[in-house]
Parts: sequence; C-alpha cells; structure tokens
Amino acid sequence: MNESLSSTSASLILTALIAIGLALTHLFCGKLGFAKVSRNRWLSGAGGVSVAYVFVHILPELSEHQAVLNQTQQGLISYLENHVYLIALLGLSIFYGLEKMVSKSRASQEKAGKRDATTQGVFWVHITSFTVYNALIGYLLMHREEPDIKNLLLYSLAMALHFVVNDSGFREHHKHIYDNIGRWILAAAIIVGWIIGSASQIGETTIAVLFAFLAGGIVLNVLKEELPEERESCFWSFVSGVVIYSVLLLTL
Repeated sequence: MNESLSSTSASLILTALIAIGLALTHLFCGKLGFAKVSRNRWLSGAGGVSVAYVFVHILPELSEHQAVLNQTQQGLISYLENHVYLIALLGLSIFYGLEKMVSKSRASQEKAGKRDATTQGVFWVHITSFTVYNALIGYLLMHREEPDIKNLLLYSLAMALHFVVNDSGFREHHKHIYDNIGRWILAAAIIVGWIIGSASQIGETTIAVLFAFLAGGIVLNVLKEELPEERESCFWSFVSGVVIYSVLLLTL
C-alpha cells in the first residue's frame, strides 16, 4: 500500500515537472538567440524528431489501440473498420483546415494593405483549437499506454521539440499578439491538461482515441512547417532529427 502511494506521488511530481517544462518551452523558445540559418536547421531537426516519434512510436501503438477499439461494440465506432486510423486522419484533416484558414486570413490582410498577420478573429479560433491540442498533450502525460519513465521522457522530449516548431508557426502568422497573449494561453493549457489528467481516470478506448487524434495532428503540424518552399527548411537537419530519434526510440 505504502509502495503504491509512493509510486503514485513520484509519478505526480515527475509529470508535474515535465508539464511545467513543456509550458516554459512555449514561453521562452522564441527568445533563443539563433541566427536565421541556425534557426531553420534547428526547427527542421525538431520537426524530424516529432515525425520520428509519430512513425516509430505512436503509430505502432495505434495498432495496439486498434485491438482495443475492435472490442468496443457500442455506437458508431462498432461500424468502423480501422477506426483508430480514421481518427488519426480526422486529426490531420482538422489541423489542415485550420492552417488553410490562417494562411488565407494572413494573405487577405496583406492584400488589403494591412499588417502581415491574421485577423484577431482567426487568431482566437487558431489559439482556441491549439489550447485543446496542448491540453490533450498535458493530459496524456498522466495517461499513457506505456507509463514507465523511459517512454514518458521520450514522449516529453518529442513534444517539447514539437512545441518549438508550432511556436515558430504561430509567431509567423500572428506576430505580436501571439507573444503578448497566445503563448501564455498555450502554456497554461498544458498545465490545465495535466491537472485534469491527474484528477481523472479514463479507459483504454478513450486513450486510443486521444492518441490517434494527437498522431494525426502532430504529422500535419510538423509537415506544414517543412514542406512549403518559403519556409527555407533544411532537409538534412530534418533527416538527422528523424534518424537520431528513430535510433534512440528503437534502442532504448
């Protein structure tokens, strides 16, 4: 009994520290003083790590989650084959739609001779969506398929670098309003997600759905920063991030 309580307390403390660290990533990664070339390489490397985590760790987990969902015989989910992958596709599609909305708003503002940033309405839609996204990441600190410390730290490192990539995109699209308001909201969302996760218990089916949705979101949010030519991303840095983190995931 005492051992179980001690283990629970240690897990709470560790995940709380990680949640705080992830929040601080959002608050301060924009202040890192890299030269532009170094910054592009750094962001590409961080993106490579995030993609490697999805394809080497999360997607294999999804096949396990699929087995869990296959045992669920309730509602719409019982009619869907490969629903865990459809949920991942849904996550990717939703965040793709958000990115198109943000890009169109910014282009319209620039065409109208206004500032090179989105409208405030689009900013709030974008930030609200990613508030839920960040809260989900914080929530899953407490609810993972493999809850051991090694996998927790690998998840946390991948998410921290993922936030670096996301933060760059937010700052480019929204400019000063992101620095003044947005980053604080996204940082707080991680903490709130962790608090909710530490105070609640969820079933395997819910974990499967949440991880699938997160996987689709991560893939889109990384590749949208890498693929457009104007991003000036670095292919070799991206590949290095993919290879190094893949090896780390496979050997640990």
